[in-house]
Amino acid sequence: MKVGVIGAGTMGQGIAKAFAQVEGYEVALCDIKQEWADGGKEKIAKGYARLVEKGKMTQETVDGILAKITPGLKENLCADCDLIVEAAFEDMGVKIAHVTLHVGLGTFRPVKVENVLDHHMHSEFYVVEDAEAKKVNDTKAAGGRVICVGTTSCRTVESASTEDGILQAKTGWTDIFIYPGYKFKILDALITNFHLPESTLVMLVSALAGRENILAAYNEAIREKYRFFSFGDAMFIADDPQPVKKA
Repeated sequence: MKVGVIGAGTMGQGIAKAFAQVEGYEVALCDIKQEWADGGKEKIAKGYARLVEKGKMTQETVDGILAKITPGLKENLCADCDLIVEAAFEDMGVKIAHVTLHVGLGTFRPVKVENVLDHHMHSEFYVVEDAEAKKVNDTKAAGGRVICVGTTSCRTVESASTEDGILQAKTGWTDIFIYPGYKFKILDALITNFHLPESTLVMLVSALAGRENILAAYNEAIREKYRFFSFGDAMFIADDPQPVKKA
């Protein structure tokens, strides 16, 4: 059993790919229009069929969408992509909990001081609702993993958790700064993109994976020409790395 804790925004293609690859599953991914153009019609149709089975869409609606998909379609299908990916994860036994963090620009501000303790983090407002906290705590109690999708949800659950790893349903402000040496309270793994140099987010992923491992991952990404930053590719970081299962 696993629980994916995601923020209020889209999961993104790179993030979904990273999770699917590590866990060894095939997931219908977006850009739906480009996937369709690249010959993935059957894959996309299968994803929409799953939504019909789960009662998240009617067959009539799906038929209308499939009839008009083209690479040049102006209608944005990102919301459909999110539904398809989440439905596929649910079929894998993944519970999905949503949390909210109102991200401030300070998150992306470079660290320019010699001593990281002198770096000032701006406060950000977060929300963790009762039902979402229960999903996370029930999963942990059953021996499952909490996999945060994005540093935003990571900072939220770490801010709202007790020292003994219980996620509290609460709202509030956080100026949490996670850097090497930090002991994670509830997170077991993280899916995130490749961040800007000298950022607090690079320090966060280094706290989980170790600085040398992160440097090696970034060097590999450069060699393989991965896409960097917010709309690029993603990596899966776990405390207990497991062999990649080939789909």
